[in-house]
Amino acid sequence: MTGRARDERTLRGRVAVIGIGETEYYRHGASPNPEFKLALKAILAACEDAGLDPREIDGFSSYSDDRSEASRLAAALGTHRLRSATMQWGGGGGGCSAAVANAAASIVAGLADCVVVFRSLAQAQYGRFGQAAGIHTVSGERSYLMPYGVLAPPQRFAMRVQRYMHEHGVRQEALRAIALASYHHAQANPRAVMRGKPLDIEKYDASRWIVEPFHLYDCCMENDGAAALVLVSAERASDFRHKPAYLLGAAFGSGHRAAATAHNAPLYATANFGTVASDLYRMAGVGPSDVGVVQAYENFTGGVVMALAEHGFFRPEKANDFLTFDNLIAPSGRLPLNTSGGNLAECYMHGFELVLEAVRQVRGASASQARRNDVALVIGGPMVTPASNLILGSEATL
Repeated sequence: MTGRARDERTLRGRVAVIGIGETEYYRHGASPNPEFKLALKAILAACEDAGLDPREIDGFSSYSDDRSEASRLAAALGTHRLRSATMQWGGGGGGCSAAVANAAASIVAGLADCVVVFRSLAQAQYGRFGQAAGIHTVSGERSYLMPYGVLAPPQRFAMRVQRYMHEHGVRQEALRAIALASYHHAQANPRAVMRGKPLDIEKYDASRWIVEPFHLYDCCMENDGAAALVLVSAERASDFRHKPAYLLGAAFGSGHRAAATAHNAPLYATANFGTVASDLYRMAGVGPSDVGVVQAYENFTGGVVMALAEHGFFRPEKANDFLTFDNLIAPSGRLPLNTSGGNLAECYMHGFELVLEAVRQVRGASASQARRNDVALVIGGPMVTPASNLILGSEATL
């Protein structure tokens, strides 16, 4: 492959986020609206933010088997035509960044001009996400886990994190610092479900174990709501209401045998970013030292420890030194983390609220603005496969 052809195979600087929107975030099962209406409300809010007529949308992208179908959304919004509809494989929030990449790829390939990326969830309507109920037969990973009572995500992921902590000497204080930083930032965020409910060391330490090494506050919330963003080509980005956030890079996937069903993957104690992080930095043309702020998916705090190490911010054996409360808070921390409150304290919209917060950071509009905000990293779904990530940047980074 020639250098010219290789350079053309990139998303870097070719697509921009021009609008973001969300509904009110609710505790799980508390939304007064059905899931489809939530999706529409978030999309319309993103269009309003951009100053865009929603009829101009010609593509939709989502993940985790979102039930709000593209054709139905297009009809409800009155779009002129539907040209692209993509769904990222993989459960949970591992696809939150990949859905943005798929949308961007559709635009760069000429398949669509204006694509909405979204996630919607109403658990009163469809039941709690990930709950193991009504299962009469099991296969795949579950056949190795359920006979031993390993039913819930905290149990499955705790084993990986416990192995990682043992191998690298990671202490509970590192996990606690991540939870404290998320709750700290949520207190400044009017959208955060946990605003007004601060967390301190004593409260964290006194909270009940869910499954070691996860206390209650190491685990994400369960919520209802919807969030959306609008992408267009970089050439059109300056035509809209707000400062655009440009996609510098995106990647998704996992390493060798990451989905080995009997929990015997060669790299068991991993967040699955060993290959994905290097692909991301290569496309974006930046490295860990260039990143000013990170929004990292906290299904559980232990996954964040692993993911940050795999993205090159510290060596695993240095996790305890790096992961302190002062290092993780905006504006002056060494690496401000989850500045909206993240999955732990803003809302668990399967990580998509993290992408919106990265856009706010690049715009300079976050409630907890990082000192360095031109390059913002989003890490989606550690310990799942495929996992995904993306980097957004300001115009100055192009």
